[in-house]
Amino acid sequence: MTAGVLPDETADRFATARQVADAVLFEGYVLYPYRASAAKNRLRWQFGVLVPPHWGADSAEHSFQRTECLMEPKAGARLSAELRFLRAQRRTVQRLCPDGGFETVEALELPDRVLVPWDEGTEERITLDADVSKLAGAGLAIPFTRPAREETEPVHDADGRLAGRLVRRSAELTGQVRLTTDELDGPYAALRLTATVENTSTWKPDGADDDRTAALPHSLVGAHLLLGLSAGSFLSMTDPPEWARGAVAACRNEHAWPVLAGESGRADVMLSAPIILEDHPAIAPESPGALYDALEIDEILALRTAALTDQEKREARGTDPRAAEVIELADTMPPEVLERLHGAVRALREVTGPGPAAPDDLAPDVPGHRPGTPWWDPESDRSVDPVRDRITVDGRSIGAGSRVLLKPGLRRTDAQDLFLQGRAAHVEAVLHDVDGGVHLAVTVEGDPGVDIRREQGRFLYFQPDEIAPLEDA
Repeated sequence: MTAGVLPDETADRFATARQVADAVLFEGYVLYPYRASAAKNRLRWQFGVLVPPHWGADSAEHSFQRTECLMEPKAGARLSAELRFLRAQRRTVQRLCPDGGFETVEALELPDRVLVPWDEGTEERITLDADVSKLAGAGLAIPFTRPAREETEPVHDADGRLAGRLVRRSAELTGQVRLTTDELDGPYAALRLTATVENTSTWKPDGADDDRTAALPHSLVGAHLLLGLSAGSFLSMTDPPEWARGAVAACRNEHAWPVLAGESGRADVMLSAPIILEDHPAIAPESPGALYDALEIDEILALRTAALTDQEKREARGTDPRAAEVIELADTMPPEVLERLHGAVRALREVTGPGPAAPDDLAPDVPGHRPGTPWWDPESDRSVDPVRDRITVDGRSIGAGSRVLLKPGLRRTDAQDLFLQGRAAHVEAVLHDVDGGVHLAVTVEGDPGVDIRREQGRFLYFQPDEIAPLEDA
């Protein structure tokens, strides 16, 4: 067993998985509006906080995580593990006094930022690599320690003169990672891996200082595990093969949940996180950068951040370097990047099946189609025209421009459509889908946004049995 070093190939595979793991690590680190004074930033780090055992016994938080998953290692396989967490370091702000000394203050005003007391998070990693065959039975237990430390950083004003300093203090952290395996019953050569992460700190609250704020410097924040096999594969805990479903159900995962991670299609990396993810989670390619608030929509968050006042932005820049990066990101985001945040369609190919054929593969003799034209091209079928097509409802011809009464059905309608019961509407188009179904695109009479809906093509859709003809106005 080696600690502190990962094989190069495993390090590369972990680097891919870390894109998602970073989002887990920093989720809730600093929330919009990114100021220490904001109420939502006074209770931070809600996920994966492993607190000291003597404090956690009387709280709703825990001092350990337990991960169990199944794997099928090949002969001679090695298991690599990487524990990642944030270490809270308490930052105080001091102002330079006329006598050359320093005094602690609640805020230090500078032209570009306002420095305030704050708990920063520094990333810590505990890595190890072991032969899978050595993990049977009692397995391996790897203790680790991070000693207490204190450091200072000088702060200068716009003219380069010393204005004060930041003092950062970190408490001692101790913990342990334990890895064990046991064979599954039956004919399959699979193992159950158990990985336990514990906070073993001996810190105890003294009565006068026993709240969560006092416990955080002694805690492992955002703790999660990356597991990798050099040869072999892990089994999905979300969608296991049929033969393994019983064994998966018997696995005991506490305060963490393992999923396949890394490159899609591979099964040699597992991420065990304090939040439930799907297999092979990924960061959206449109995301412009870390906003540390994954429960928000990037577009809304970026627009809100850009709209903060200059004073609010100064406070955010002084709260944390990562908050300052978010402010800079929102202020300098090009319009084309912001446009990409408005939405993306990803799964159409899965729904519609294979994509259009390559030009050389197009059949020139498909009845009703021009040679060289894909079947989905609207111009390929002259018999379909949403603007001119009409259908018959209750003996009346209905098409674009017709007035109809809306009467949404109960089986297939959106709940919000029920608010349109009995409303008059105008038909904008008659649409035919590939299954032979008919849909009416409509706009509601009296809707103040009807012109925008027509311009953008954002209509409401109903089927013929959900409307009744009305006389034209």
